[in-house]
Amino acid sequence: MNSSDLYRDVTSFAHSTPSWVQTASEVWTEYGLLVFGALFVAVWWRSRSRRDPRTVALAVLAAPVTALAYVVSEAAKSTVDQDRPCRAVTGAAVALIECPAYGDWSFPSNHSAIAGAAAVALALAVRRLALLTVPLALLMAFSRVFVGVHYPHDVAMGLLLGASLAALLVLALTGPTTRIVSAVRTSNVRAAVWFTGPGPAR
Repeated sequence: MNSSDLYRDVTSFAHSTPSWVQTASEVWTEYGLLVFGALFVAVWWRSRSRRDPRTVALAVLAAPVTALAYVVSEAAKSTVDQDRPCRAVTGAAVALIECPAYGDWSFPSNHSAIAGAAAVALALAVRRLALLTVPLALLMAFSRVFVGVHYPHDVAMGLLLGASLAALLVLALTGPTTRIVSAVRTSNVRAAVWFTGPGPAR
């Protein structure tokens, strides 16, 4: 798979944009994943007051499922050993941010895998959040190419890997996690009950 030509087009376009767009892209690509972290906390906190333990289970699963997607993405990256386009593609515009060191491989994009997994896991926990998380994940993936540190096929595979793993893991783990939440809510362990929320009925 070779998307070098598209990489050249995107990085060339990046250099033609206003400086504030470039700066915003640099900030987003470096720190945008923190937005998903804040959403994990907000969705979990919201779920604690819900009667249905499945709602809590879905909220609790979002972060660890995303972490597992990252682990799988990193394992794949260590196996493929594809160099970064900011070093490998000739005739491309200079990357907007520093090119990662040799050995920090390119395929798939971990940022995109994390964003894809988080977007799906959060949307499964709160359906209407898909209107926010999916565009954010796509923006994160595009930004990795825009700033010059990933090929388009890196981010496409990262999104696909993260999103599909999140969907499968949530599907597999929701039942057991719901049973655990139900058991915890009826326990006398205060810290555990605080974490899951007592629910309106308690």
